[in-house]
Amino acid sequence: MAEPDLDILAIGEPLMEFAAIEQDGRSLYLPGHGGDTSNAAIAAARQGARVAYVTHLGDDPFGREFVALWSREGVAHDAVRLRPDAQTGIYFITYGPDGHEFSYVRKGSAASRIVPADLPDGLVERARVLHVSGISQAISDSAADTVFAAIDRAKGAGRTVCYDTNLRLALWPLDRARAVIHAAVARSDIARPGLDDARKLTGLDDPDAIADFYLGLGPRLVAMTLGKDGVLVATPGDRRVIPTRRVDAVDASGAGDTFGGAFLAEWVLHGDPFRAAEYGNAAAALKTLGRGAVAPMPRRAAVEEFLRTGRVPA
Repeated sequence: MAEPDLDILAIGEPLMEFAAIEQDGRSLYLPGHGGDTSNAAIAAARQGARVAYVTHLGDDPFGREFVALWSREGVAHDAVRLRPDAQTGIYFITYGPDGHEFSYVRKGSAASRIVPADLPDGLVERARVLHVSGISQAISDSAADTVFAAIDRAKGAGRTVCYDTNLRLALWPLDRARAVIHAAVARSDIARPGLDDARKLTGLDDPDAIADFYLGLGPRLVAMTLGKDGVLVATPGDRRVIPTRRVDAVDASGAGDTFGGAFLAEWVLHGDPFRAAEYGNAAAALKTLGRGAVAPMPRRAAVEEFLRTGRVPA
C-alpha cells in the first residue's frame, strides 16, 4: 500500500459559532466557527500538518463559510458535501461566573445525515491518523455507523485511529454513549478522554484507574486532559502528568480541541507522546488568550516561542 500523503483525516460536525459579548448593556453575538473535530483539524493545520476533513454541510451561507475557512486554513475539503436538503448546525456561547455555556441548534443537520457510503474510496487509507470523536457518532445512528466504517478502513490499512470521547449527554443517553464510545475506543490506537467525561463513562474517579481502564480496552496510548492539572499521558510501559502552561485565560472554549489537534500534529513528527502533550498544552494555553474556538488558535512559530521562552508571544 502507498505511503500516506495526509497526516490527519478528521470526520465530524462543524458548527457555526455565535459568542456573546456585552456592549452598552446588551448581549451581542460575534460569529465564528466551532465543532470539535473541525477545530482539531484547523489546530493541526496551523501547526503545519497535512489535514483533510469529511462531513456534510448545508448548502447555505454557513456551510459555504466553512468551505472558505478550510480553504484559508489549508484543510483539504474535497470530500465535504453541501446539501440543499439540510442546514448547517449552529451554537451560541454565553459567559458567566462559572465559565462558558453552550446552546445548540443542530437537530437534523446536514452532518447528521452522513452514511458510510459517503466515505470516498481511498481517502481514509491516505491518512496516517484518523481522528474522530464521541460527538462524531452521537449526532445520528448513520453518523455512528460512518465512524465505525472509517475506523475499520483505517485499521485495515494499518493506520492510527485517535478517538476523543467528548461526551455530550444532550445528544444521547449515557448508556448508549458508553456502549458506542467504548466500542470505538476498543478499536482505536489513541484514546483522548477528558477527565470529567471519563468519570461519567467509566464510573471510576481516579485518573490512573481511568487510564488503566482505557489501556485495557486496547489503545496503546491514552492522553487524558485533566483541566487545570494538565494531561495524563499513559502507555503500557510509562505514564506522566504533563502540567499545564499558566496564562491569563480569557476563553477556554475550543482549548481541548486545540490540544488534540496540536498534539496529533506534533506526534506524527516524532512519535513521542510526552513531547507531543507538552506541545499540545502550550498550544491550548495560547488559544485561551482570545475569544472563540478558532480565531485565537496559535500557529507553530508562536507555540515554539512559548515553549522556548515561557513568554506569551506578542
